Amino acid sequence: MLVMIVELLNSAIEATVDRVSIENHPLAKRAKDIGSAAVLFALLNVAVVWGLVLLG
Repeated sequence: MLVMIVELLNSAIEATVDRVSIENHPLAKRAKDIGSAAVLFALLNVAVVWGLVLLG
């Protein structure tokens, strides 16, 4: 569930950034990259929790 929530927030950030301006801007790229990093960390969290469940 956590990954889906973070992915939805990331999609919202990307849609908002694309709606505000279509030109490339360093802050727009940074916002999208941070959103993608949040998704990555959520996925890593899932992997760690699954590993702990399987080993524990």
